[in-house]
Amino acid sequence: MSFKLKFWGVRGSIACPSAKYVAYGGNTSCIEVSCGGQRIIFDCGTGLRNLGHYFVRKNAKHAHILLSHTHWDHINGFPFFTPAFRPDCSFTMMAGHLFDKDITVRDVMAGQMNQPTFPVPIEVMEAKLEFEDFEAGDRFTLGKDVQITTTKLNHPDNATAYRIDYQGASMCYVTDTEHIVGKPDQNVLALIEGADLVIYDSTYTDKEFERKIGWGHSTWQEGMRLCQMANVKRLAIFHHDPDHEDPFMEQLEAEAQYEWPGNFVARENMRIYLKS
Repeated sequence: MSFKLKFWGVRGSIACPSAKYVAYGGNTSCIEVSCGGQRIIFDCGTGLRNLGHYFVRKNAKHAHILLSHTHWDHINGFPFFTPAFRPDCSFTMMAGHLFDKDITVRDVMAGQMNQPTFPVPIEVMEAKLEFEDFEAGDRFTLGKDVQITTTKLNHPDNATAYRIDYQGASMCYVTDTEHIVGKPDQNVLALIEGADLVIYDSTYTDKEFERKIGWGHSTWQEGMRLCQMANVKRLAIFHHDPDHEDPFMEQLEAEAQYEWPGNFVARENMRIYLKS
């Protein structure tokens, strides 16, 4: 069976709906993965709204939603996810960053939909919704043979990275995370070792990074260094800074591809086939 993914949102921090973001996209983090008879959604940024419309057109009714964390730009598409309002649909949402907190992932998702910040409560959603909290570092299986490995990331309020292994192919979703200069993240290296594709938090460039230390993000150059150390085939530069408009991204893409042929910049609506 095939192993494929599509980028529905590639931007970080805040959605950017303007003509300055047409080439690369302005919606925030959301990726759809299909493999082993499973539909997996990484994060519920604003890209989730368009994914929901696609689900309706394709009559797709079930998916696992794996959250990196619950900062606004990764969850605020959920109230606009049309299939969640349909009684014939079901979704399981999982998160690994709240395990030692006094709050659950359901609490967070419901909280953002409570008045006075949103008029429609989560109880209006008619789909069967299940919420599961786990501890980053856990492993689990979806379906018969879709293996999920997780690890903790360095981000304010914590975040979780994921690896999917299916029939000899593998991909990793690694956002949001901040690296320490000169000290490769051993958690990330262990997770991504030998992967076919790594989607990595590339919010900044190395030149910008010094002024952003403590903000919880990384650079495409650090992603490239990690991928080269871990024998990764391809790096998807992801979670683009909202100040990086199309001309900036075009220059960044040219530089990144010159530095290493395995680099490419994730664009909204881009499809990747890891196994056909």
